[in-house]
Amino acid sequence: MSEFNGAVESAKAAFPKWRDTPIPTRTRVMLKYQELIRDNMDSLAESVTAEQGKTLSDAKGDVFRGLEVVEAACGIAPFLMGEVLENVASGIDCKSVRQPLGVVGGICPFNFPAMVPLWMIPMAVTSGNTMVLKPSERDPGAAMMLADLAQQAGLPKGVLNIVHGTHDVVNYMLDHPDIKAISFVGSDQAGRYIYSRGCANGKRVQSNMGAKVSHASFCCCQARICVLTFLLCFCACVAIALSFPNLFSSYQLPNHVERP
Repeated sequence: MSEFNGAVESAKAAFPKWRDTPIPTRTRVMLKYQELIRDNMDSLAESVTAEQGKTLSDAKGDVFRGLEVVEAACGIAPFLMGEVLENVASGIDCKSVRQPLGVVGGICPFNFPAMVPLWMIPMAVTSGNTMVLKPSERDPGAAMMLADLAQQAGLPKGVLNIVHGTHDVVNYMLDHPDIKAISFVGSDQAGRYIYSRGCANGKRVQSNMGAKVSHASFCCCQARICVLTFLLCFCACVAIALSFPNLFSSYQLPNHVERP
């Protein structure tokens, strides 16, 4: 608990100066960040493979999909603009501005240890927020490497903080009054809990839960490849929603796979 509070205090202390940092300066940090991620792509992928178990090519895809979000954050400036509407009533103009919230939290799943942190970090900090990120306790290595690269890119101390733990740390994050918003990616059950508890505490909560994918198995497919595809779906954010098992009928399935 003390370490978690220390991370939040660090983010809170860094927020005023980071909020007032010009947007071009923040985006230059992201430009350098994407360069460093590219230079360290192999090391990041090797960490994902060692901890999570993906093939090396799949792990590189994990990192690359996150890198695309860093690249998008480099062009975030137009999306931070406010609006002005003149003369909405006699002598009255309407003006809106977009401002960072403060300290925000991120809770990541185990199956995309590089991609999901990179969904959260670039947009949160380039918008002027500071962040407390909790990677999965099963494979935190890639997130730690990404945090180190962010500092090398010029992200000031305290803007990005990594915390480790399981359910207790999630609850601390959901209950802490200084954390203004939460972003979560993971299972339905956890997502519903995080959404309800976070909202009850007055936080903005973005809860991305589960996923589905249609799966069609044609008669020209090798049974072994189809089985491996099913197994891979269990390791990613996809639940098979549709299949055609009768198309296996002309093939002899392996003994360890039951015929539908």
